[in-house]
Amino acid sequence: MIRVENLHKSFGDEEILKGITTTFEKGKTNLIIGQSGSGKTVFLKCLLGLFDAEKGEIYYGEKAINDMDDDEKKELREHMGMVFQGGALFDSMTVEENVMFPLRMFTKKKKDEMLHRVNEVLDRVNLVNANKKYPSEISGGMQKRVAIARAIVNYPRFLFCDEPNSGLDPKTAILIDNLIQEITREYDITTVVNTHDMNSVMEIGEKIIFLQKGTLAWQGDNSQIFKTDNKDVTDFVYSSDLFKKIRDIQNLED
Repeated sequence: MIRVENLHKSFGDEEILKGITTTFEKGKTNLIIGQSGSGKTVFLKCLLGLFDAEKGEIYYGEKAINDMDDDEKKELREHMGMVFQGGALFDSMTVEENVMFPLRMFTKKKKDEMLHRVNEVLDRVNLVNANKKYPSEISGGMQKRVAIARAIVNYPRFLFCDEPNSGLDPKTAILIDNLIQEITREYDITTVVNTHDMNSVMEIGEKIIFLQKGTLAWQGDNSQIFKTDNKDVTDFVYSSDLFKKIRDIQNLED
């Protein structure tokens, strides 16, 4: 579990995060949502340790990042998996080499041990026999699955996904959502997904936090989000592309 207490982050005179307190639960898909400029990306980067907050604490288990020494922070990073918005695969590396990269960086496994693990995770994301292909030779959806395989290859305790459905068609996006949720449950890890996609909210939003201008304006799950009387949340939900399409269909039927 990740616990956040009274987190503040500023750039110059502009305060981006204004005292966020929440938890991200183990074994669940935890979503961060909100309008552009709400602080989602800054919050995610604070969780990853890429930004240092001026005030507040982030606890991984029982220990705050601020109380960790360099060795403890390094060990924590080794237990993190990250799926970047664009996949961030290395174009000059094959699928196999991309997925093996964290093992080369963080472990001292032998080549055959690394290859065995790479094949395990590629099989898990349904990419058997894709080892020798390059990112340019596979589809966008396949690239995202490679990115997920790379993120989980080193048995992470924490998985972070930044807009994992960006650039994907709706059908493929749902497949990626379901894969993230399945892996979260199978590995019993703490997964945090930064997204603006209401399809993701409906599919895998087991814990949702809604940011509004740097504050935690609402939190709940995907069944509660449609019942809230929080106007900022309902404006966000019903202004999404998904609900615009639903309204268009209803208008046509009328």
